[in-house]
Amino acid sequence: MADLQNLLRQAVAQLQHASVPSPRADAELLAGHVLGLTRSQLQLKAVTGMEVSDDDAERLAGLLTERARRIPLQHLTGTAPFRRLELKVGPGAFIPRPETETVVQAALDELIRLESAGVRRPRVVDLGTGSGAIAAAIASEHPSAEVHAVELSAEAASWAELNFAHLPSGSAEVTLHRDDLRNFPDGWEAEFDVVVSNPPYIPADMVPQDEEVRVHDPELALYGGGSDGLELPRAVITAAQRLLVPGGWFIMEHAEVQAPALQQICRAQPQLSQVSTHQDLAGRDRATSARFAVSSEPESASRNG
Repeated sequence: MADLQNLLRQAVAQLQHASVPSPRADAELLAGHVLGLTRSQLQLKAVTGMEVSDDDAERLAGLLTERARRIPLQHLTGTAPFRRLELKVGPGAFIPRPETETVVQAALDELIRLESAGVRRPRVVDLGTGSGAIAAAIASEHPSAEVHAVELSAEAASWAELNFAHLPSGSAEVTLHRDDLRNFPDGWEAEFDVVVSNPPYIPADMVPQDEEVRVHDPELALYGGGSDGLELPRAVITAAQRLLVPGGWFIMEHAEVQAPALQQICRAQPQLSQVSTHQDLAGRDRATSARFAVSSEPESASRNG
C-alpha cells in the first residue's frame, strides 16, 4: 500500500521535470482516473490519508510515464470534457478545446432565436466534426434540432460515431456523413438553417509548439491549406452559402490572427450580411459568423462577445 498524498507529490514532481504544462492538475486527473474518483473527491481522500493498493499505484505509474512522454492527457483517460458532455477521444481525432464551447453557445443562441420565430425543427450541420464535439453538444442541448455531421477521416469518424451513440437520453439524433467538408449529399442545397464548423486552419509553415498538438493531433485536423491556412475556411464559407436557406446563419472557428481576413472574405460576398466576430472566454477573436441572403449589400462588420 502507498500513501495517496505522497504518490501525488511524486507525480507532480515527475510531470514538472518533463515540462508538462499543468503538472498538478494532470497528476490529480490521472490518479482520479485510476481510482474512479473526481478531482475534488481525490483531493479530499489525499488529505484524509487514503492508502492506494500496489496494483493501482503501478497503474498510475505507467500513466505518468506516458504523460511525461507528452502523450495527451485525454488519450490516457480516453475522455475529454466538453460543455455538459464527457466525450470519448483518442488517437486520430482532434481533442476538443474549451474555446470551441463558445462557438457552440453562439449556435445554440441562434437556434433559440429560430425557435422563437416559429422554426420548430431547425436543421443544423457541423462541417468537419472530428470527434463530434460540436454536433454532440448541440444535439444534447437543443434536442428539437435535426443535426447532421460531416467528417472525412475514418479514425475521427469512428470517435464521432461512438460519441453520437452515447448521447444523454432525450438528445437529438445525429446523422454522420463520411465525406470531405467541401462535398455533401445531393439534396442538401438550401436545406439548413445553421452551418457550424471548426475546420483545420493552421498555415503549413506554422508548426504548433505544443508537443501534444504537434505530434498527436492529426495533421488532417490541423492544417487549413495554403500559405495563410485559409483554404478550408474559405471552402466552409462557400459551402455554407450553398447549404443555407435564405436567412440562414453560419459560424466558423479560426485562429485569432485570421479574424480580419475572414471578415474581409465574408464581407466581399454579396449574399452575406451581418458579418460578426465572436470572442472566446479569453477575449480573443476566435470565430466569424454571417447571415445568408438577408441583404444584397454586404454590411460593415459588427462584434459580439
